[in-house]
Amino acid sequence: MTVFLCSKCGTALTPELAELAAIPDPSLGERDRDQETRRAPSTIPRGRYAIEPEPWGPPYVAQSDQENPKSAQPRGHLVALAEEGFVTSAGSRRTVLVHPHGAAGLQPLPDWENSTGCCGPAGDEGLNWACPCGAPVATLAADCSGPYELHLDPVRTYAYSQ
Repeated sequence: MTVFLCSKCGTALTPELAELAAIPDPSLGERDRDQETRRAPSTIPRGRYAIEPEPWGPPYVAQSDQENPKSAQPRGHLVALAEEGFVTSAGSRRTVLVHPHGAAGLQPLPDWENSTGCCGPAGDEGLNWACPCGAPVATLAADCSGPYELHLDPVRTYAYSQ
């Protein structure tokens, strides 16, 4: 079992979690979404975590094929920036995915910084949740257009296994 802690203050951010061997394929079908919030079911079940091997989040770089763009990050949506066109993530590898309610002590950044989205934060603007000490440590993706997951930053958090 593993607990994730804040790199700045050492506060436990999660309860004990068991690692999944791989990230489950998310259910992003329209009928699978919550009818009230429009969110997809969580990518990661409660009590578990998985490691995202691909780059996730900002910064972004222009995609080489602007005619056939791909999502900017795994399980995400297309992101276009004014000058670059369609972009892909060049962000951190090995972010830790947990259930969005799996880190109950986290709080949104002041004024919902980096939390733009239609029905919730899209998760493509960077860290948007903080440890109780105030250190930004995670990105919540909870918009109706993408996955429902929480990414713990691999530099701002660390794992402790007993």
